[in-house]
Amino acid sequence: MKIVYSILGTYNAGGMERVLANKANYLAAKGHELVIITTDQKGRGTNFPLHPAIQQIDLGINYTDDQHLGILRKIWSFKKRQRRHYKQLHALLFELKADIVISMFDHDAALMHQIKDGSKKLLEIHFSRFKRLQYDRSGLWKVLNKWRMYQDLAVAKKYDRFVILTHEDLDYWKGLKNIVVIPNAHTFLPFAPALLVAKHALAVGRFDYQKGFDQLIKAWKKINTQCPEWTLDIYGEGPLKEELAEQIDELGLSGRVILHTPVKNIMDVYLDSSIMVMTSRYEGLPMALLEAQACGIPMVSFACKCGPRDIIRQDKNGFLIAEGDLDDFVEKVSLLMKNQQLRSTMGNMAREMSESFSEERIMRRWLVLFESLKKEEKAS
Repeated sequence: MKIVYSILGTYNAGGMERVLANKANYLAAKGHELVIITTDQKGRGTNFPLHPAIQQIDLGINYTDDQHLGILRKIWSFKKRQRRHYKQLHALLFELKADIVISMFDHDAALMHQIKDGSKKLLEIHFSRFKRLQYDRSGLWKVLNKWRMYQDLAVAKKYDRFVILTHEDLDYWKGLKNIVVIPNAHTFLPFAPALLVAKHALAVGRFDYQKGFDQLIKAWKKINTQCPEWTLDIYGEGPLKEELAEQIDELGLSGRVILHTPVKNIMDVYLDSSIMVMTSRYEGLPMALLEAQACGIPMVSFACKCGPRDIIRQDKNGFLIAEGDLDDFVEKVSLLMKNQQLRSTMGNMAREMSESFSEERIMRRWLVLFESLKKEEKAS
């Protein structure tokens, strides 16, 4: 098959970019023809390695150039860029003649289903139904995000299939007959799990409002009083880095909470950790939890929308904490720190449960979906 993915860019170190690279590499290795179309690559290299057979095409729309604009100018510029985007995407898809074209729910989502190039159109989302309401925006931006949330539903209906990540999120997309649940696969499966003896807790994600690291650092102040020998390592990058660093200093946690830049050998970081912690305000299906589970690490996470509930089974491979309940979060993390046997029991269960998210198992579901769409095309 000839399969096309469309995304803003492949230069970020985010979970969506990692998932795309993993899927595209798997499909290319199986002999399928893969093309990745971007809008804002600007000549930057891919953050995650791609199979040499994968073709990459950037349209040069550059939506991110408008990030500094006010809301009215941004809307005007966005509409202008959308017109150019549609024109270029239309011409390219007719040239490529793909079997399957997939939007990663970026700026192309409202455009792609309109292009009648003969391909089957898929839309996949890497966040929950309520993502737009969880940006913590106010005023006109809040009103606009509510409107866009309802537009998301209207757009999703127009695709041949709409793929979401969790069964939890399935309940929030009411009335869609084209919806399919396919979770992400974990990125790696080390030969041996983490030993769970190092006194390191780990968090991974972008330094932004979504990931809630401000809540995690606040909780760590209490955790540190109970288990001062433990450190918290947070790997990521993003706009709140300086703010988080200041919070660490103000709470007297320097040397106990450490901010790290992303690393290529992240699996080694997991294997040198003993607890995975997450205080996100919203997710889709967090790769950090999937990767920690594959490494046999017990997890403590807020039960935010969506994802943690599909991965963590309470008291089995970790603990789910009610959103914002820092006292319970502190209690459960401290319990794991003080009880190595509990860490080992939960870690073993996590490793066992990670099989549900293996690459082979997840990619078989994608291939079954692609084949069913091809049969529909032939039948029509």
